[in-house]
Amino acid sequence: MKTVIEMNGITKTFPGIKANDNIHLELRQGEVHALLGENGAGKSTLMGVLFGLYQADEGTIKVHGETVEIRSPNDANALGIGMVHQHFKLVERFTVLQNIILGQEDVKAGFLKYDVARERVLAISKQYGLNVDPDARVEDISVGQQQRVEILKVLYRKADILILDEPTASLTPQEINELMQILERFKKEGKSILFISHKLEEIRRIADRCTILRKGQHIDTLDVKTATNEQLAEKMVGRKVVFNIEKPKPKVKETVLKVKDVCIQSPITKKMLVKDVSFEVKAGEILCVAGIEGNGQTELVYGLSGMYKIQSGTIELNGEDITALPIRKKALKGIAHIPEDRQKHGLVLDFPLDYNLVLQSYFAPPFQKRGFLQFDAIRTHAERLIERFDIRSGSGAMSLVRNMSGGNQQKAILGREIDRGCDVLIGVQPTRGLDVGAIEAVQKELIRYRDEGKAVLIISYDLNEVFTISDRIMVMFEGENVGILNPDDTTQETLGLYMSGSKRMKQS
Repeated sequence: MKTVIEMNGITKTFPGIKANDNIHLELRQGEVHALLGENGAGKSTLMGVLFGLYQADEGTIKVHGETVEIRSPNDANALGIGMVHQHFKLVERFTVLQNIILGQEDVKAGFLKYDVARERVLAISKQYGLNVDPDARVEDISVGQQQRVEILKVLYRKADILILDEPTASLTPQEINELMQILERFKKEGKSILFISHKLEEIRRIADRCTILRKGQHIDTLDVKTATNEQLAEKMVGRKVVFNIEKPKPKVKETVLKVKDVCIQSPITKKMLVKDVSFEVKAGEILCVAGIEGNGQTELVYGLSGMYKIQSGTIELNGEDITALPIRKKALKGIAHIPEDRQKHGLVLDFPLDYNLVLQSYFAPPFQKRGFLQFDAIRTHAERLIERFDIRSGSGAMSLVRNMSGGNQQKAILGREIDRGCDVLIGVQPTRGLDVGAIEAVQKELIRYRDEGKAVLIISYDLNEVFTISDRIMVMFEGENVGILNPDDTTQETLGLYMSGSKRMKQS
């Protein structure tokens, strides 16, 4: 099989960290080659070098057998290399068509030739099954459709080598399945794909070979069909990984969070998105909310945390009505929140890591004294959380959060919120974007938090995670609570019936 990409001896150093250390990678025509590694292992940096976002300190790159210099993404595009980033590079106020042709505009007499571009985009969409409205604004379409726009951007530029960086991190199971079908179509057409992922099952499903990185070094390249999940995980993390977390029976105590008949509407469309939802979360238990994405889970959390107004119903914390309290007062009363969008709602990207780790407490001792920040206390606190939660970055506590990997950004939020020790921890997809070793550690932390007598409410679209950590499962469908189930007495098939609306029952 013909080799289309050779990266030989690639070394890239940032201040305080060697992100890539003498790495070798080979991509063949018509294959999906997975790049696997822990958060901060150097995967995105290596792909950034291939796409021209960074220049290697040492090493060479060959494309179709010829040594090349890739100094910018424009150079990469000219060589037929395209990249879909983990955090999409789209202009939200622009239409789908405007985003696709941005930088590749066809102009006649000073005017954009939209009709020609639209025809070409529609033809590519039809060819690969990437159906999306070219005239829709990006801010109005789903995450899965935004990813299709990113892929269309790459195809519009006639790329035959695609780099996909964590492409399924924000997708629903249905959207993941659709993406896999698209990638299979690419393979059949002879396109070559570099696929960065933490999810072993996805790699087993789509990849032909897998290169494993650990702490910036090339550990191994394996045939996916002959490697087991245990082998892949151990090479990735450097130790054996426990896939089935041991979870002692919960010691359930009093009700901490009580939600009664809560209704929440969209602030834009005024459509009722959460309808008369009632449930309780008790001290010493984990209640997981399951459901297909878009069935009111996001809006429910926005309402609980204070980001959305509650139209009717009540929220009680330890017997106190906190329904109308603003975000900060709810947080100070004892609600910790791991948000769905870590970059928009969880972090200040241009602040250093140590500042981000005190966003909920910088105004209180020991981080503030007589109105002045206590920088030594903030730094000491950050270093403790960095060590405990294995948050990796180039300059430690001084690292700009914007420059950290998505997985390490997630670990920073987890560490900050868990360390606060609040009575209730609300987490939306808490392990999204984490590698198998980090997922194991986070799930153990959530169980430990529960065992300390705290109430934990988790929204997750990963059914394996739901069954691993939950003590009870609440299912949402079209904004309603359609059932509360015991995971020990429920199968994934039964849960799927509730999630699709085929079954429902009264709350217990």
